[in-house]
Amino acid sequence: MKGKTKETFTREEKRERRKAKHLFTVEKRMITAVNHKIRIRILRARGQQNEKAPGVLWIHGGGYQSGSSWDVYVTRALSLVVKFGAVLIAPDYRLSRKHPFPAGLHDCYATLLYLRDHAEELGIRDDQIMVGGESAGGGMCVAVTMMAMDRGDVNIAYHMPLYPMLDDRDTDSSRDNHAPNWNTKKNHKAWKRYLRDAYGSDIVSIYAAPARRQDLSGMPPCYTFVGDIEPFYRETLDYVEKLKRAGVEADVDVYPDFFHAYDVLVPMARVSREAVSRFEDHFAYALEHYFAPQEK
Repeated sequence: MKGKTKETFTREEKRERRKAKHLFTVEKRMITAVNHKIRIRILRARGQQNEKAPGVLWIHGGGYQSGSSWDVYVTRALSLVVKFGAVLIAPDYRLSRKHPFPAGLHDCYATLLYLRDHAEELGIRDDQIMVGGESAGGGMCVAVTMMAMDRGDVNIAYHMPLYPMLDDRDTDSSRDNHAPNWNTKKNHKAWKRYLRDAYGSDIVSIYAAPARRQDLSGMPPCYTFVGDIEPFYRETLDYVEKLKRAGVEADVDVYPDFFHAYDVLVPMARVSREAVSRFEDHFAYALEHYFAPQEK
């Protein structure tokens, strides 16, 4: 999913963003990730008191090749801060145009560790660390969550991979797809750039293309939504089905004629507002029901 520039906002979107800006603060920091520095944005609800908040790592989309942490202002991430008081951290991870897998994943994982290690300072409750993202950010969300589970570094309470980019192989919905915004041609190009020489082979890592992992036992609860005409429709449903087979609580909403990133590109449409409302309902439920204390 390509992030919007400031010039592409409608008048209504600009008005809503100006209104929201008074409700949160933004802090930029540089952190160390695998012997280099990356920038992160930290969003907090303005006037938040001492009560600890859920901590959310939110990963931007862009086919692993574009986008930035600025995208949090136009995606589902922002409402987690202004409506629910979450402390949200968004990294500017390295992009595949210059840095193929696993560079970006290492940056996102380093950001997760930073969130864990600075939970007290950031006012985050360490039993409600969550991960989310859209499109490639959704794929990265799953990869980061799997890696945390496998390594035992961070106990994640909940993950939200929205219309995630999970499978480097063609599926029934990504094959011969000509829907708006993202299609088969763009998908192939992005995966080739991300995987380089591994593209089209059987040596692709499960952390690069999480759809290749069959056993998802031990993963935290999950919510996602997806449109039925976009390339990632089938892989999103397959992911949720595998979670359920593993005994993991997981739910997905499917929207008809909803192309890739429809909620971002057509935010005032009725179906977009419905998707946003459902997403927020699920997040509210997660705040009440999902906890994962860290091992001391």
